[in-house]
Amino acid sequence: MTTSNGSGGAARRFRSQLWFDNPDNPGMTALYLERYLNYGLTRAELTSGKPIIGIAQTGSDLSPCNRHHLELAGRVREGIRTAGGIAMEFPVHPIQETGKRPTAALDRNLAYLGLVEVLFGYPLDGVVLMTGCDKTTPACLMAAATVNTPAIVLSGGPMLDGYHDGKLAGSGTVLWQARQDVAAGRIDYNEFIDIAASSAPSIGHCNTMGTASTMNALAEALGMSLPGCAAIPAPYRERARIAYETGVRAVEIVREDLKPSDILTRAAFENAIVACSAIGGSTNAPIHLNAIARHVGVPLVIEDWEKIGYDVPLLVNMQPAGEYLGEEYYRAGGLPAVMHELLKAGRLHGDAITINGKTYAENVAGAKTADPKVIWPYDKPMKPHAGFKVLRGNLFDSAIMKTSVISEEFRQRYLANPKDPNAFEGRAVVFDGPEDYHHRIEDPALGIDEHSILFMRGAGPIGYPGSAEVVNMQPPAALIKKGVTSLACIGDGRQSGTSGSPSILNASPEAAAGGGLALLKTGDRVRIDLNKGTADILISQSELADRAAALKKDGGYHYPPSQTPWQEIQRAMVDQLAEGMVLEPAVKYQRVAEKFVPRDNH
Repeated sequence: MTTSNGSGGAARRFRSQLWFDNPDNPGMTALYLERYLNYGLTRAELTSGKPIIGIAQTGSDLSPCNRHHLELAGRVREGIRTAGGIAMEFPVHPIQETGKRPTAALDRNLAYLGLVEVLFGYPLDGVVLMTGCDKTTPACLMAAATVNTPAIVLSGGPMLDGYHDGKLAGSGTVLWQARQDVAAGRIDYNEFIDIAASSAPSIGHCNTMGTASTMNALAEALGMSLPGCAAIPAPYRERARIAYETGVRAVEIVREDLKPSDILTRAAFENAIVACSAIGGSTNAPIHLNAIARHVGVPLVIEDWEKIGYDVPLLVNMQPAGEYLGEEYYRAGGLPAVMHELLKAGRLHGDAITINGKTYAENVAGAKTADPKVIWPYDKPMKPHAGFKVLRGNLFDSAIMKTSVISEEFRQRYLANPKDPNAFEGRAVVFDGPEDYHHRIEDPALGIDEHSILFMRGAGPIGYPGSAEVVNMQPPAALIKKGVTSLACIGDGRQSGTSGSPSILNASPEAAAGGGLALLKTGDRVRIDLNKGTADILISQSELADRAAALKKDGGYHYPPSQTPWQEIQRAMVDQLAEGMVLEPAVKYQRVAEKFVPRDNH
């Protein structure tokens, strides 16, 4: 059955017409229609056959990194209207990385669930996903993948470059350095706060290549946003322009019936893994990308990140792996320029389709870098291998290490033994949660020296709950004053994507799920071998078995009780970080808008 598309042609019927233009069910049509007229929409609009495009609004006063979306949505509306659609804006559960306690990661799945219900249960034909702060991007993409109605991502963009004392002050990165300066006695509390504030000079998300910049870049690398969208700084006029263009394209993809499943293919995910390495992306990326893949039904495992991305060189000279911030990266060409280099080198699936209807090869063919000191050529990169190393052993089944941020000082101290290259052994110092770490890190009885290995457990999806960014622990002040600014850190939690610490993170299974970290004791010798990809407690199998039996007898690894209903609900069904920290029962719900029509409500 066809209907007028508003421009004299014929178009297929859209799902919103089941609500607003369904003569076969006049009683329900009247019920749905009348209430949507009460704020000024006309019956003619709602029964015209024009596609109704949702605007998934992630901006609010609680989400400062995304707050400018409240205004930017106006340009999206104009684009939707120009292209012949009707816009309906609605809120998404807020997720602010720096505001939500105990961790914003707890709310990623909650926002996902809410958005699935909106996209499936309301009269929407397509949606503009307004993303920005870390978890907003995967939450939106996970929901779009589950429902599988046409969707397009509009990133909010990074803040302007921050400065302190005439030097670049990157969001997050300058904070970690300032923490060390406080511990060393070089600055006081007020100076510390002033430095932190200097790194947030405007609207927008982190201006470093933290999780926010990474995930919005990967949304573009997957093909779910218009070319060049991710890197545009939030205050720039180009951000409003691409908001308008995204609104226009949102209407077009509904008419074309271009759905997430058409774009989110195995090839697209492989492109995103390669891109993540080249930009020096966050260690949170595997968690979120694996989650999106699971919800769209594409096989993707943690080992793929090393197999596909480890040997990809670092091309982007941006903090924390490099020197510059978001504005210079954008001016140098942003992700399209990076993808151009990767395409030339044969590292991309150039035939992967993207949201503008073109292939990746078509989109980036002419996108050369404008500044080779910011985006380096593939054949002369900043580092030859920039991907994640996946480790396994009796400590965990998997954990990842970001190789692009291994400093020369760290390499010399831990990895440069000519008799044992790229491997190290050390004495474990174990903390049960960040409170324990902050309480005891300065205790001289722990005997922490420059070769110690700090462990953080109880910080995973179940134990925290939600998995917290607490693994990048700084050394005690006494070591910092001697110039030892980083120790090897290992844990079942995460770390901020803005951190330059080469920690071993995302250990799965976590201690709370019976992982090997629960058996570790302070004083144990631990061996890490990057060449072999192993991480082990150096104790006998019989001792390991005895510890496991004792832990089981004691009721398993103890962690704090749930403090809210959602914490208890998520803990009962959440998967581990390596598998994307998804809600396990949710994975079976795929392409639901194709399979089902929601039942009437009266």
